[in-house]
Amino acid sequence: MPPTPDLTAKKNRPTQGKFHCVTCGHHAHADTVAATNVLRAGLVRRHANPA
Repeated sequence: MPPTPDLTAKKNRPTQGKFHCVTCGHHAHADTVAATNVLRAGLVRRHANPA
């Protein structure tokens, strides 16, 4: 399952640099997860408000 910004449980971040979802088991570098969430939010906003 891909990362989503609503997965904010503290247990998802065993260390500052690691993300491990306690719900689905997804794991990645925390910065990668954050960058993916920022990108998705930007794309949603871009499509919601066409220039």
